[in-house]
Amino acid sequence: GKLQAKGKEIKEYDQIFGMQLRYFENSVTFVQRYKITGKTYNVKGYLEYGACNDTGCMPPTSVEFSYKGNGPADAPEAQEETTDEAAADTTAVAAAVPGDSASVDTAAVASDGNLWKPVINELKAFQDGGNASHSLWYILVMGFVGGLLAVLMPCIWPIIPMTVSFFLKRNKDKKKGIRDAITYGISIIVIYVLLGFLITLISGGNGLNSLSTNAVFNIIIFLVLVVFAVSFFGWFELELPSKWTNSVDNKASATSGLVSIFLMAFTLVLVSFSCTAPIIGLLLAEFSTSGNIAAPAVGMLGFSVALALPFTLFAMFPAWLKSAPKSGSWMNTLKVTLGFVELAFSLKFLSVADLAYGWHILDRETFLALWIAIFFLLGLYLIGKLKFQSDVVMGESKPMPVPCVMMGLVSFAFAIYMVPGLWGAPCKAVGAFAPPINTQDFNLNTNEIKPKYTSYEEGMAAAAAQGKPVLIDFTGFGCVNCRKMEAAVWTDPRVAEKLNDDYILISLYVDDKQPLAKPIEVTVNGQKRTLRTVGDKWSYLQQSKFGALAQPFYVTLDAEGNPLSRSFSYKEDVDDYLHFLQEGLDNYKKDESK
Repeated sequence: GKLQAKGKEIKEYDQIFGMQLRYFENSVTFVQRYKITGKTYNVKGYLEYGACNDTGCMPPTSVEFSYKGNGPADAPEAQEETTDEAAADTTAVAAAVPGDSASVDTAAVASDGNLWKPVINELKAFQDGGNASHSLWYILVMGFVGGLLAVLMPCIWPIIPMTVSFFLKRNKDKKKGIRDAITYGISIIVIYVLLGFLITLISGGNGLNSLSTNAVFNIIIFLVLVVFAVSFFGWFELELPSKWTNSVDNKASATSGLVSIFLMAFTLVLVSFSCTAPIIGLLLAEFSTSGNIAAPAVGMLGFSVALALPFTLFAMFPAWLKSAPKSGSWMNTLKVTLGFVELAFSLKFLSVADLAYGWHILDRETFLALWIAIFFLLGLYLIGKLKFQSDVVMGESKPMPVPCVMMGLVSFAFAIYMVPGLWGAPCKAVGAFAPPINTQDFNLNTNEIKPKYTSYEEGMAAAAAQGKPVLIDFTGFGCVNCRKMEAAVWTDPRVAEKLNDDYILISLYVDDKQPLAKPIEVTVNGQKRTLRTVGDKWSYLQQSKFGALAQPFYVTLDAEGNPLSRSFSYKEDVDDYLHFLQEGLDNYKKDESK
């Protein structure tokens, strides 16, 4: 009879493959009934299976089995030609393999020792390399820029002269006043860095790594940023309870020494909450989704240093205060401008949730249309054609200054730049924020990447002949996440250009059922395994050479099989994938120049 499955079978339509798929959840038992016609029987075979989760698929794995026993007493003797038939079947399968494929396949491990030499340690060295320090420097600078913007907010800039004067006047000794101002700045830094550590503790070290794709977290961040943006527009003021500020202020007045200065710094943090909270919220959202456990603390270090710097510098050089810009309506203009920026960035986090749940309410063209509208309105505001209630309160009735008009023109130009993106133009400047181009319904820019090589040896030979690095793509015909990467990342024009022009792309399908000319027996983790198909061979290559199993799996190599950069797995991040490709290309050029 037919093979029967006993388990929880699930059937559902898969949009990636465009067909009905069947799979089993938890466990399954397969039953195959045989009719025994001889006095003894000997059943040999192998079971091939695979498993997938949300981030990757394991390659098909085969498990051999053999059963022997006695048949019915009245059964005839088993015929000896059974073995001959099995041998004939094996011969028939080998004969069915094309001659050119057979010649490549039989070179499985012996063709070139260097090409199959394990590079697991070398690859791990790249994984543990300098990417973390590079990203932390970026986060530090990003936090510092955010701190400088916070300094210019209406809640902070006007109180800088008063605070500096307080420290200088309350101490007859000028040096002591400067020391107190420095202590005040250090206290601000300590408070905000502790906030960064608190975010890490709340999320958990491993939790930060999963926040970037957590739909619920991204929806919450989207809503919070929208509230902050509306606050910057002047609809309402974000304020902490006044009793908190009064309580800390009273304690600062009642104490002296370093404790008093620290409490004064804490009072500043509370008083400036309405201006700094939206900026801090946006920064912490970015830091928390970076995947780096130290990111929130490092980011807040940069923010707090920029925030504390004016208090310290003006205390050390009081004459600078005379040339500093006076408080005025320009601060409100900056505040509203940041409101537009917050509103635009909030859509990035909603996009992550939309992609995770497959709602398709914020596809690429919808996202770009909203950004075009936001930056067009920002342009109108900066040239004075759009007013908010806060502008009226601040007495903003005079013409906008020239710098604002110039920035307004830049905003208009940026909005116009994004318009072709509605028809599929790459819009590289917003590629890191917009949804992948495969979410676009109407796309005139079709650019499908098709690998020229599906054989490791042939592709490596081509790389040596053309003098190019290699990108190995371990994939599978049934790998859903492989199709997602190809649709979301490879279709980006920047990625497509590098794959077509700078690399030899070799796609190795670990579920390729084309039989090898001759089965090859290998040892994996102390256990013998028989490679019967081309897919088995590529799966063994991935495991033995790179120490990996799941797909998709990408690795850059030189023509001798040495890794050029870290490996890359399933992650729909175009910019990170571009950095991965560029890192391999840079290292290849560096090695070639030696």
